[in-house]
Amino acid sequence: MSAAIRVIPCLDVDAGRVVKGVNFADLRDAGDPVELARRYDAEGADEVTFLDVSASSSDRSTTLDVVTRTASEVFVPLTVGGGVRTTDDVDRLLRAGADKVGVNTAAIQRPEVISEIAERFGSQVLVISVDARRVVDGPPTPSGYEVTTHGGRRGTGIDAVAWAREAVERGAGEVLLNSMDADGTTDGFDLEMLRDVRREVAVPLIASGGAGVPEHFVEAARAGADALLAATVFHFGTLTVGQVKSALREAGVHVR
Repeated sequence: MSAAIRVIPCLDVDAGRVVKGVNFADLRDAGDPVELARRYDAEGADEVTFLDVSASSSDRSTTLDVVTRTASEVFVPLTVGGGVRTTDDVDRLLRAGADKVGVNTAAIQRPEVISEIAERFGSQVLVISVDARRVVDGPPTPSGYEVTTHGGRRGTGIDAVAWAREAVERGAGEVLLNSMDADGTTDGFDLEMLRDVRREVAVPLIASGGAGVPEHFVEAARAGADALLAATVFHFGTLTVGQVKSALREAGVHVR
């Protein structure tokens, strides 16, 4: 791990409020996105990720006014995802203050949008968001993981590891790998899934889903993650960004 590991709080936003649940269900209010973004910026977050969790399932675009207000309060890179379908959507988000844009559902529906975005704005702008779960019911996939869409509500039957590799080949500059099984559980990142995707992609890999204690962040960094994303532990005061970075440093992990 030559590059410094990034610590990234994630704001899952629904109807203008930050929400968080377990496996994207039983959502509870976690606060105002602008206030939380300001707090995380002050705590030393390396980036902030803003995900409009109902944009795709509600068939609408990301809420631009919230993005604009959030961007005005943070001085670290802001990644925005949710409801991004076209290059024009990306253009609007970048103009609203986003530094990078996450794409999931639209890329599954039409993979060509990945190369279209990368060609127009550069790969460094595009984060492919992979909401993956272990296959329990239905046809197995080669890796044992499948891609889901619409906030984990729809299975696709698409192999998650192969899809991450394809998305990078098409031009994605980063992979945000979210374990839908671990999401919100605080039981730890899916390290096996991380390692499996790490072997297949050379771009930065962001681990998401399951962080509960500082050791979980250390484990994910050692499993090959370049960045560590979390929501529950930050929103509800279990951990601060500073505590996570201290734990990483004490374990010998190079952080920013």
